[in-house]
Amino acid sequence: MTRLWLVRHGPTHAKNMVGWTDLPADLSDTAAIDRLSCYLPHAPVVSSDLSRAVSTADAIQGNRPRLPHHAGLREIHFGDWEMATFSDDPHMRAFWETPGDIAAPNGESWNDVRSRADNAIDEHLALGHPDLIVVAHFGMILTQVQRALGCTAYETFGHRIENLSVTTIDTANWHATAINHKP
Repeated sequence: MTRLWLVRHGPTHAKNMVGWTDLPADLSDTAAIDRLSCYLPHAPVVSSDLSRAVSTADAIQGNRPRLPHHAGLREIHFGDWEMATFSDDPHMRAFWETPGDIAAPNGESWNDVRSRADNAIDEHLALGHPDLIVVAHFGMILTQVQRALGCTAYETFGHRIENLSVTTIDTANWHATAINHKP
């Protein structure tokens, strides 16, 4: 059994659909970073390979062991919708309102993201760590919330996942013990 500590990266301040665009995180709130680091267990840290997740993982790592960055923990790939707003394409709203197989042109559907994230998490669970800190993104974290709650993708999107929040999931019986906790 592993307890997952899913941490959303620091804010980018972007107001559009940011998936695989490699924007930096604003980590200037050092008090929040310190609270987050103190709240987390002494456990291995793994992050998405996007710089906003890597730099957040670096900021909270302390003396925790670090695992290699993993592309499977990336945010949703919005393809042609990357860095767009809802007003740019009328089909974007359908991705959020009827999530599943709808994908941006040259991007991923929710089901694609869920499969990719599940595989990446399962690879790390196989390592057998009792606790694992995963620094990732809104969509990736929500895939594991959906997995733990056994709810629909649409219901999953009703959960907030704020920057520098922690979602904990007990994988022994796949249930969420906290969602969007702000230390």
